[in-house]
Amino acid sequence: MVHWPADRLKMQRAGRAHRLPSIGPQRFRPPGLVAASLVTGGYGLLYAVYRAYYGFGGTVGMIGRPASQAEWRVINLTAAAMLLVAALLPVAALPLWRRPRLRRVLLVVCWVLAVGFVMHALIQDTQRVLSLAGALRIRYPASFWATVNRHTADIQDLAFNETWFLIEGLLWGMLALIVLGASSARRWWTGTALAAIAVLTAIGLLSAFDVIGNLTIIF
Repeated sequence: MVHWPADRLKMQRAGRAHRLPSIGPQRFRPPGLVAASLVTGGYGLLYAVYRAYYGFGGTVGMIGRPASQAEWRVINLTAAAMLLVAALLPVAALPLWRRPRLRRVLLVVCWVLAVGFVMHALIQDTQRVLSLAGALRIRYPASFWATVNRHTADIQDLAFNETWFLIEGLLWGMLALIVLGASSARRWWTGTALAAIAVLTAIGLLSAFDVIGNLTIIF
């Protein structure tokens, strides 16, 4: 029988605590993962349906008149298709979380989507508030919009569009945190995500104020 020194055992246990969860493929199912995946997918599906509605010719809630109805429909149908894939992903990924290598890939996907969605919401919400206050004039390309009701666009974005982006981003972040559990990787994941959101939001706002270039809004 081999007797390990107590100090060495402590070091080994500490090292394991800093790694990603390494539970066997058949046993890995963190509490709340299934429910969080279903909520994330279901909430994502709402926005896909919303874009599909405009893609198939819906007009309720329009902020103006597009210069080309055909282009407007194509853009919205394309967005709806992409959003549908994103909505199906958290549910389709449920059995993949059990595989350690794929788990790391999925954590990267969660990071990218959480950062992207939250950053998008923060930039757009800030612009809309400033637009309503008269401190910023948001550009709408004349080649895309024939007419635009700026006040309606600001209110709609604040009340619905960017709220969806913010909540969806937080849901993707929640998925990653559930999987990471109490490991040190959780702190690294959260820290880098928050840093990326801060940097990208700052860049977006600087662009909106023409400090580093123009930010053009299509919809």
